[in-house]
Amino acid sequence: MRIVAVMNYKGGVGKTTVTANLGAVAASRGLRVLLIDLDPQTNLTFSFFSVDDWQENLKDDRTIKQWYESEVPGRDVPLADLIVNPERANKALLNTGGRLDLISSHLGLIDNDLELAARLGGTTTLDGSKRKFLDLHNCLRGALEDQRFAEYDLVLIDCAPNFGLVTKTAIVASEKILVPAKADYLSTLGLDYLGRNCSILVQQFNDYVNHKPGAGGYRPIHPGFLGVVFTMVHIYSQQVVSAQHKYIEEVRLNSQVPVLGSKIRNSPSHFGDTGGSGVPAMLAATGRDIVVSEFDELVDEVLEALALQGDRK
Repeated sequence: MRIVAVMNYKGGVGKTTVTANLGAVAASRGLRVLLIDLDPQTNLTFSFFSVDDWQENLKDDRTIKQWYESEVPGRDVPLADLIVNPERANKALLNTGGRLDLISSHLGLIDNDLELAARLGGTTTLDGSKRKFLDLHNCLRGALEDQRFAEYDLVLIDCAPNFGLVTKTAIVASEKILVPAKADYLSTLGLDYLGRNCSILVQQFNDYVNHKPGAGGYRPIHPGFLGVVFTMVHIYSQQVVSAQHKYIEEVRLNSQVPVLGSKIRNSPSHFGDTGGSGVPAMLAATGRDIVVSEFDELVDEVLEALALQGDRK
């Protein structure tokens, strides 16, 4: 099982679109994929379930909010018990051998983030602080080691556009970080800041683990960046328009976060009604157009970096 956090400080960069469609295409190649929605905006969840479905069947006891609510996340609700199967998406995956499951988010998850931060700040001793830090930051990583997750090939975690404690649990749990970004000033401004903050988190976590080797069964973490995938790219005469090309090259040359070769163009015809059908656009597409090819290239690049193999159709 390979675990990838999908994140960017800037919202509106296609993060959820990338997560849903990357997972869907990987599943269409025969992989077993789990999506975890850690964004309080809940857009990934609403890509697969209508608001009415969510309110009737998931809201009260089948979302990640219930899991993070415990004094120690997961103590009262096993994470695996929250897995749901989006029926319409999986109907589109029939005869592929793949599967796509989801752990739903909740609009109230932002409150959990604040509560977790308060718990972390409430410890008065240094050793107690370190233990609380490890307990909270490692909670998702530990939960995903449950044997019931062993059947999955790939886990994609859709993170909120912040660096709160819930997002940090996703980074600790992940092997790789994928950063969707628009090729503009605001979307690329925070990339190095994100890279530095991730490095600080990893160093602090590993320092605490090494302070008492073997304590609590914690192991060091080594998440790395898969890279930046540029989304909503404008193409003219088969070339990225010059204004966006400038930002892409600036990131490629100067950022500590690498840039993937794949790019996803702006396509309202594919993504303008994201979530309306409960089926990601790349599963709903009836033919092999250029946008489908771009997502195929992105999935090729990601699966190769993760040493995962799927059957490309």
